[in-house]
Amino acid sequence: MVSVGRPRTVTRRWWALAVVCMAMFMGVLDSTSVYAALPVIAVDLGFAPAQTQWVVTAYGVAIGGLLLLGGRLADLLGRRRVFMASVGVFAVSSVACGLAWSSEVLIAARVVQGVGAAVMTPAGLSIVMQVFPDGPDRNKALGIWGGLGGAGASAGLLLGGVLTDGPGWEWIFLTNVPVCLVVLSLCRVLLPEGSAGGQRPDVAGAVTITAALTLMLLALFRVAEDGPGVAAATLAAGAVVAAAAFVAVERRSPAPLVPLRVLSSRTRAGGNLVVVIAGIAVDGLLIVVTLYAQQVLGFSAIQFGLTTATMTVASVLAVMVGQHLVTRSGFRLVATAGLGLLAIACVLLSRLSPAGVPVDLLPGLTVFGAGLGAAFVAGQIAALAGTEERDAGLAAGLEETSFAIGTTTGAALASAVAVGYATRRSAGPPSDSALTEGFELALLALAGVAALGALLAVALLRVAPAGAR
Repeated sequence: MVSVGRPRTVTRRWWALAVVCMAMFMGVLDSTSVYAALPVIAVDLGFAPAQTQWVVTAYGVAIGGLLLLGGRLADLLGRRRVFMASVGVFAVSSVACGLAWSSEVLIAARVVQGVGAAVMTPAGLSIVMQVFPDGPDRNKALGIWGGLGGAGASAGLLLGGVLTDGPGWEWIFLTNVPVCLVVLSLCRVLLPEGSAGGQRPDVAGAVTITAALTLMLLALFRVAEDGPGVAAATLAAGAVVAAAAFVAVERRSPAPLVPLRVLSSRTRAGGNLVVVIAGIAVDGLLIVVTLYAQQVLGFSAIQFGLTTATMTVASVLAVMVGQHLVTRSGFRLVATAGLGLLAIACVLLSRLSPAGVPVDLLPGLTVFGAGLGAAFVAGQIAALAGTEERDAGLAAGLEETSFAIGTTTGAALASAVAVGYATRRSAGPPSDSALTEGFELALLALAGVAALGALLAVALLRVAPAGAR
């Protein structure tokens, strides 16, 4: 009986991974595919010029602010139950997005969709941690998770253009519904039920940390839009106050939202830092390359998506190779090499020209994809290493929050540097030459951040292979 049951158990793990990866891939696709549709959405729903970006911002802020709480809810209320509920919320809100008749309705639906994604992603990742214990199989599973995440981000840019130019932007959201239904139908068959934590949720901790993360993300978005100013400073100050309140609450709570034992590991802290740096690099670069390709070179959304395909392929291959190297050589080597490649890629891409051609981007994007895949998979495995089963959802929420903070920071940093420089150089609307110089500076700033991250990875991450005791 043992010889028959064990292969079935092992096979079931991989089917469980397939189900949660299907949901994660859908959420990642949705976060990037909407970029290509923004101009059409603005016309169809009558968005004011300053309002359009809230289609993206509303989703991003909801995710970034609630990922940590979503992961903890999975630990306390049961992972499969929470995962299924969040998939249901994502499906209903996707229908609302696709049928939205006004800008206000679409933004509200995007907030709810972000709430669903904020719970769905860490709950799904905690299920992966539950069915795959520390070791080579978990590293391989996380490699698949990370590879699909990177592929989904780039594929979303292409898919958004295809759907917008074809059946219409509404189908960016409506195509989520059948995927959600398939996932829900498979959950009870393939996913382990998981036990509830038996504790009452730390409501005060949840409110204060969600407020802190949300205010911080809003401050970063404000910097990206208008540069540093009173509004951004006020939001940042509010985030500091809420964070201080969170620390005070957690010290007194009998069942804290974030137990100190989860934060005590230097390896997990280093892994989360690597994930933050990778997030800064990827969204910072995507913002710069998107604006350069579409505003300076005049690419269509589909042309841009095809150009970034080389980055996607390199990223997926690097994730697959990286998870093997982490198992054999440890976190430090793979993370440092990945962040170093990100720095090199940003320097290569900084040699932009207003008269450039698509092929000029390919070498830098290929190196960037390889660096991103290696850095992300090493950081993710380190951020989850040695986590107790009862804290799997929280650790997953911390890692996903780190990535959300990184991507938002990267977008704000790159936008502020590039647009700020171009605006100062031009009396009227920025010229292609001024924009290109601004993009070059932004890429060099991102290279500096990645290089600093490589040094910190050397200092914080251990050499021992993942899974070693």
